[in-house]
This record gives sequence, structure tokens and C-alpha cells, in this order.
Amino acid sequence: MEIDLSGSNAVVTGGAMGIGRAIVDRLSALGCTVSVWDIAPREGDGLRVDVADEAAVDRAMGATLAQLGHVDILVNNAGVNGPTVPTWDYPLAAWQRVLDIDLAGTFLCARAVAPHMRGRGAGRIVNIASVAGKEGNPHASAYSAAKAGVIGFTKALAKELVGDGVSVNCVAPAMTETELLREMTPQYIARVGAMIPMGRLCKAEEIAATVAWIASPGCSFTTGAVFDVSGGRATY
Repeated sequence: MEIDLSGSNAVVTGGAMGIGRAIVDRLSALGCTVSVWDIAPREGDGLRVDVADEAAVDRAMGATLAQLGHVDILVNNAGVNGPTVPTWDYPLAAWQRVLDIDLAGTFLCARAVAPHMRGRGAGRIVNIASVAGKEGNPHASAYSAAKAGVIGFTKALAKELVGDGVSVNCVAPAMTETELLREMTPQYIARVGAMIPMGRLCKAEEIAATVAWIASPGCSFTTGAVFDVSGGRATY
């Protein structure tokens, strides 16, 4: 099915690099106008937004509506991995940072855009979770917990918005070739990478292609779902 997003407007958080940049490029190529919200946006390309800051998210929503007029698609992608250490060595401040950005940030951005989409009677929210949120990655307890929370939040919000013409789904990738690998030890990358039956890491463009379809009119009867992009790793 050919995807055409001409005339649509999207917000992509964490869209300056990695998976987020691939999503921005894919949506743009399909005709969508994209507003990038990122803690460190490229010059002239998006808004500086800390998704864990309630006031910053609300300001960004107002600025985006002033610029674009409406938002059809929200992709909650911004996230961090955090340390790759055993739970008993995990610093509380690092744990809180991961949950603030990965989980609370997803909540704040969805909360900001939901009333607007409800008022228009249409919208697509796509949250980037992880297979770690379904199965748990050892030495990544905060990341696993946050992404499990994103999956649960997706299902709850989908049920709340199902009568408003707004779908809410999430994508659960396996380990992906992005800048986030710099936060991980080589031993952790090797161990988690070995869990992928296809024998390689995911590519950001593969996630972007999945997101584009979920955000398109073709995905019309699915909400509250988890789309695995895991190279065969996911078992449920």
C-alpha cells in the first residue's frame, strides 16, 4: 500500500538524530510537515524541548500550533538508555532520569496533544517502546521498566481515546544502530545483540517505515497495539 501523508502535520520528539531523525526523514518524504522537539535540535530545525519538563512541553505545543495550525501525528521517540549496570549498582539519580525522559516524557507529550486531537476528532499517537519493555534486559533495569511503562500507558490511553477518532499504538524495536550505543558497554551490546535471531541489530530506517504505516490512514482499525521490530526476538 502506498502511503501518502501530504497535508498532515507531525511532532516527533527526539527527532534530531538516531531513530527520531529517521522517522522525521521518512514522514517528510511522504509529504508530512514535521515539527522536531529535541533537547538539542539542529540549528534552524525544530524546537528545543526537554520532554521531562511539563512547562517546556506545553510551550512547545503552543508554538507548534501557532506555526502549523494543527497536529495530526505525535511520535513519542525521545529517550535515553541510562547506565548498563546491575540493579544493585544502579544510581537512583540515573534511574530517575531514565524514567523522567522515557516514560514521563511520553506521558507529558501525549497529554499535551490529546485535547487538540480530541477536538479535531482525529489523530495518531505512536510511542517508541522497546522489546526490553516486554522481556527485560539484564543490566538495563530502568530502561526496561520505563519501556514496559510506555507499553502499559499506550494501552490505557488507547482505550481512553478510542471513541474520539484518535489511535494510540507503540513500536517495540530490538537493539538499534544509533548514537545511544555510546551509552552502553561493548559487553552489553554483544549480549543483547546475541538475543536477536536475525543475527544483526535493527536499523533506524526499519523502525521509521513501521511508524509511517501506523501513522497513515491505512492503519485504521488498530489501537492499543505493540508492533514488534525485533528481528524475531519478541516471543509475545
